[in-house]
Amino acid sequence: MPTGDLFPSVERRLKAYHELSHKVSGLGESVPLKPTITISREFGCEAFPVSEELIGLAEKKTGEPWLLVDKSLLDAVAREHHVPEEIMLSLGGKPRWFDDMMATFSANWKSDADYYRLLCRRVVMIASAGNAVIVGLGSPLITKNLKNCFRYRLIAEQDFKVNSIARRMQVSKQEAELVVVDQQKERDRVLRKLLDSDLRDPLLYHATFNNGRIKSRQIAKLIFDHALNGND
Repeated sequence: MPTGDLFPSVERRLKAYHELSHKVSGLGESVPLKPTITISREFGCEAFPVSEELIGLAEKKTGEPWLLVDKSLLDAVAREHHVPEEIMLSLGGKPRWFDDMMATFSANWKSDADYYRLLCRRVVMIASAGNAVIVGLGSPLITKNLKNCFRYRLIAEQDFKVNSIARRMQVSKQEAELVVVDQQKERDRVLRKLLDSDLRDPLLYHATFNNGRIKSRQIAKLIFDHALNGND
């Protein structure tokens, strides 16, 4: 199946991630908090156009670089740390009883939760440093206790999501319909298993936007005004 243009290039962002990691290691506790923005979305919503527009606005205001973080970036980081590809691809795919059983045979067994915990630590590190837009990854839940984090969610009607996936993946609307339904179910299942929570809870978010009714540029401007101009 064609993958289309669902994810922005990761190479430049990987370099920025390492620069951020190096900078965070030298920061003291007295450094003022910088904002981080998390964007959760229903499968098929267009989070990356919103994120890229938002980063442009944020960099213009702050005069500092901002980092776009998503699963493809953290997968690249995981590969650098020699996490097997099959672990990343099957995250959340094994039942808990299987992890429990394997742990009784080997003290070195790493469950999905172990690997997801590593991802969570990286998300927290990035979010704590600020100047980041984090897409997906369960980030609204992972960062809900961080005072510098602003959390938003994109939703849309089914037709918008199906048409968006059909266009970006270059598949028929019938195939896109199946992809949207299946991927949303899988995403919900994995996050319930790994975080034991529901990202559809509206109280997790500062605001929720209908991606099918409001243009990406307008959503980005609304988020920017709330997160970066709200305290001016």
